[in-house]
Amino acid sequence: MTNTASLVKCLVWDLDNTLWRGTLLEDGEVTLPDAVREAVVTLDSRGILQSLASKNDHETAWARLEKLGVAEYFVLPEIGWGPKSAAVRRIADTLGFALTTIAFVDDQPAERAEVAFHLPEVRCYEAEAAVTLPARPEFTPPVRTVDSGRRRQMYQAGFRRDAARAEASGPDEDFLRSLRLDMRIGHATEEDLSRVEELTLRTSQMNATGVHYSDADLRRLLTDPGHAVLVVTLTDRFGPHGAVGVLLLERHPDVWHLKLLATSCRVVSFGAGATILNWLVDEAARAGTHLVADFRPTERNRMMEIAYRFAGFEDDAPCPTCAAALPRAATGDPHRLHLRPEPRPASTTIEVNAVALT
Repeated sequence: MTNTASLVKCLVWDLDNTLWRGTLLEDGEVTLPDAVREAVVTLDSRGILQSLASKNDHETAWARLEKLGVAEYFVLPEIGWGPKSAAVRRIADTLGFALTTIAFVDDQPAERAEVAFHLPEVRCYEAEAAVTLPARPEFTPPVRTVDSGRRRQMYQAGFRRDAARAEASGPDEDFLRSLRLDMRIGHATEEDLSRVEELTLRTSQMNATGVHYSDADLRRLLTDPGHAVLVVTLTDRFGPHGAVGVLLLERHPDVWHLKLLATSCRVVSFGAGATILNWLVDEAARAGTHLVADFRPTERNRMMEIAYRFAGFEDDAPCPTCAAALPRAATGDPHRLHLRPEPRPASTTIEVNAVALT
């Protein structure tokens, strides 16, 4: 299986004699080879974002991309006259991607050398290699999901959402209500498993234990009546956020053990994590059970610890009820946080539609 650390998350294309054949400002007419079009579509279907870094007139080049029917596939296009290394860096920074996950393809050796000199982490490819990229392991994610197939659309919706947020005046809560956020929490199906595995694999800042559950692990737990594997999705008026959370819950009569909570970093600012935890606490209060949550600190998940603390989880010693129901934690196991649930009010900014766990 491909090492996820080596996967490309965004491919930045040059235009002239790379994406298309010909030089737009000199030849007037350019053509898009079928093999290149197929490569663009294939990479898009795998959830690999694509952008542009081209020395061209922006209006003229974008009009040609629209005429060729491929403009929609490119996010954050950098079409102008500055250094391409600066363009590639802006694209990576805006996406929030590490430079090690960025690739660049250009027909000009000097342009590749300029990018490689200033951004040595970026992988550079000759234009002749463009049509072979989908066959390379770094462009072949091990897991393909419904969400990965529409990742580009989700990012584009996110850019529109961010623009609306920047223009909004008044309290942020008013803006969140205007989004008409709709959260769905349901039992995972076999169809969902790849999305759940991908989320545990990709999420580090908002993963309570840093644990990755494989497809085999999840399939086993899915058929275990003592466990609930829950998937959280979110949509709003701009479009879907996709799968944004996963919970792994082991239920005993008097205590529910939250073994894993992972949420997408891109929905933190919407209060999604707090909403998920408040829903779970309210469900446990209805069932009359205690809650114990596993937490293992990592270099990146401090935000998740804060979320647990705000939800009311504490470091107090296990109560007799929980100590009797759960096996003693062994050395090296995650730290256990404890909560005696009380009913929680519904979110004022997110509509929650969820299964009943009681």
